[in-house]
Amino acid sequence: QAHLAESGGGLVQPGGSLRLSCAASGTFFSIGTMGWYRQAPGKQRELVASITSDSSTNYADSVKGRFAISRDSAKNTVYLQMNSLKPEDTAVYYCFATVVLLGGGRTYTAWGQGTQATVAS
Repeated sequence: QAHLAESGGGLVQPGGSLRLSCAASGTFFSIGTMGWYRQAPGKQRELVASITSDSSTNYADSVKGRFAISRDSAKNTVYLQMNSLKPEDTAVYYCFATVVLLGGGRTYTAWGQGTQATVAS
């Protein structure tokens, strides 16, 4: 099983930046795709960005050009650099990872507990 620990949320003014981190720990064979969803009050959870094990990336249209996802596979860690933040980026950000289990290759999706990012003046 894997445990995902997130960090880096907080309060920032519009136009500012935040960097989120998410580290996977536990007992597993490997980590595949990692990424971030977010959920704003009263809205559905949406995919923000994802990165595969070979570092192919995918972004929501709303964050393209402003956010950058990266990973350190040796540390099973994914990062989300968020620049030019807008009030509409305010949400709880959830990290996810596709975990490949030992002995057989079964996979499941692990989730972090969420970290709040608030963009306000």
